[in-house]
Amino acid sequence: MPIIVSPSVTAPVAPVEPYTRVEHSDRVDDPYRWMADKTDPRLLRYLTAENEYTAAVTAPLAGLRDELYADLDARTQQTDLSVPSFVTHTSGDSFWYYTRTVEGLAYPIHCRVAASGRDQIPDVGDAPLPDETVLLDVNALAEGEAYCALGWADVSPDGRLLGYSVDVAGDERYDLVVKEIATGETVGDPILGVGAGGAWAGDDWVFYLRVDAAWRPHEVWRHRLGTPPAGDVLVLAEPDERFWMGVDAARGYEWVLIEIGSPTTTECHLIPTATPDAAPRCVARRRPGVDYTVEVAPDALYILHNDGAQDFMLSRAPVESTSPDDWTTVIPARRGVRLNGVTAYTRGLLVSQRVEGLTGLAFLRRLPDGSLGDPQPILFAEPLYTVGAEEDPDVDTDRVRLMFESLATPPELIEYQFDTGERRVLKRTPVRDHPRHGPFDPSAYVQERLWATAPDGVEVPLSVIRPAGVPLDGSAPCLLYGYGSYEVSIDPFFSISRLSLLDRGYVVAIAHVRGGGELGRSWYESGKLDAKPTTFTDFIACARHLVDAGYTSPERLAIEGGSAGGLLIGAVMNLAPDLCRAAHAAVPFVDALTTILNPELPLSVMEWEEWGDPLHDPRIYDVMKSYSPYENVRAARYPAILATTSLNDTRVEVTEPAKWIARLRATATNGPDRPILLRTEMVAGHGGVSGRYAGWRDRAFELAWIIDQTTR
Repeated sequence: MPIIVSPSVTAPVAPVEPYTRVEHSDRVDDPYRWMADKTDPRLLRYLTAENEYTAAVTAPLAGLRDELYADLDARTQQTDLSVPSFVTHTSGDSFWYYTRTVEGLAYPIHCRVAASGRDQIPDVGDAPLPDETVLLDVNALAEGEAYCALGWADVSPDGRLLGYSVDVAGDERYDLVVKEIATGETVGDPILGVGAGGAWAGDDWVFYLRVDAAWRPHEVWRHRLGTPPAGDVLVLAEPDERFWMGVDAARGYEWVLIEIGSPTTTECHLIPTATPDAAPRCVARRRPGVDYTVEVAPDALYILHNDGAQDFMLSRAPVESTSPDDWTTVIPARRGVRLNGVTAYTRGLLVSQRVEGLTGLAFLRRLPDGSLGDPQPILFAEPLYTVGAEEDPDVDTDRVRLMFESLATPPELIEYQFDTGERRVLKRTPVRDHPRHGPFDPSAYVQERLWATAPDGVEVPLSVIRPAGVPLDGSAPCLLYGYGSYEVSIDPFFSISRLSLLDRGYVVAIAHVRGGGELGRSWYESGKLDAKPTTFTDFIACARHLVDAGYTSPERLAIEGGSAGGLLIGAVMNLAPDLCRAAHAAVPFVDALTTILNPELPLSVMEWEEWGDPLHDPRIYDVMKSYSPYENVRAARYPAILATTSLNDTRVEVTEPAKWIARLRATATNGPDRPILLRTEMVAGHGGVSGRYAGWRDRAFELAWIIDQTTR
């Protein structure tokens, strides 16, 4: 039986403080608005009390948590390494780059070894090679820290220096360091408080980002090695609060690429690394609704864009181009094919695309006359899968590496020959034998694509995996995951932690609801702005389809989503509180209307193109008020709820789930068999804790709670 809260365990009661929000003549009482002040000591006391309550309520699950953690520990090849990647630097030196993980160490170790040629991949075993160089041991960076994450790490074009940035709080503010690889000595002073990302320009210059008070990357700066950071130069600034900035190095070390973007509009700039102090050159000035990316080849620019092509087309332009007037079509818009990316090689173009809800790759071979052939798809046999390609820095390479995985197939790294189409599996991610369940056998599971009918008649896809012997009589427990925002696609992926559910007879499903990008740009556009409610009704339709088809029952169904997917979970429960037995909302965006109404909060103005502008548009205000989870909590019997969040999250403030849980507990009619819980990581960010073992502990906690709630 699921845990029942003991009468001796008392849930925290959040203080209330009268406050009325008035917008567009609408008056809304918000007694927990005081939580918006993260410096208020009452908030920290409340979060601490919630953590203590959650720990007390879930204490009976300690054994199950340990069992689930042991599952991860048993199945994961903890001492492992990536397949080495070959790089030739401008100095002429070549190296194999790879990453080690070591049992007992939480973070990876980045290494390299000298290479004589790319055909001789070194046999790197568990022990370091005699001439191996450790570039960066993240375990050393994390020593004494509760959190550690890299924002950028890259070797200089000549292979002599390493630049990297690190965050030890979870607030996505990084300190940037450059060091000599040979000696380990730091070059100059660290650059403090930068954004994620960076780029080398030659061997003496580094470009980096600054973020504003709203955590928006809004400036690109240039730093010359050996000079004080105080003398760094502002390269480009973006004053429009709807747009963010990114900086990266284009392949071949010849260009720095600056991208300015909103959810619907982009603008790209190029700086030649030979003259890093040159003014940025704009490839095409921004036009509202025109979204484009640039691939820089030695002799051309390849521009993927949606100008007159909802699901994007590919054009070509001279390297020096500054106008769309120079663009000529390479791949026209094709119905049912969403183009996602392109990488240019001497032998042709490798294109990533999406067809019928699945990722895919196609190759356009360069013909003897220099023209390009038609896109030829690279096919795979499984019914559901995710495939992508590593970007090789050598434009003249005759091969490329593909990454393949499915719900039942662990990630594989496949070498693909451009000239022959021959494939060679370089590595399959190992799944070790389990002491009780034995060897991992992909054939023991069934992968399926199901379709649920939404209220407006639209067919919504689900990706499903289940043990082959599970009866479809409603008796199986099920976990249904969803996201559905920002055109993000939740593609079929492999998860070792998911095996712990499958071994216990669970069905696991992903609802590919509108607002995501699984079925192209139109799928995204039909689940955003004033059409956002379709995301929630799509998810409800998917859950009910699983029940109607016998995959599970409401009492055995758990639903899960994070961030904007947490908004999905909250909105779905308000609409259909009887839909499921349990709901896990991670870093949930559940007070969306309050947040988006405040342009001073992190990222709010940038979000207006996704959700709409409720501050100035009464219609959008009404739409958002109709679904924002915090605004719509009602006196109903909700599922058991677990909300997980982080104190230092800058994307979804801890205030949102804290207010939501307080209102749920004060309003919902749940009994002790359906607890409402909040768990806050006190040193972490939007992605949760850092380090694999801490991550395993957190996932074991979440899965133990889900299993307990959905198992009779």
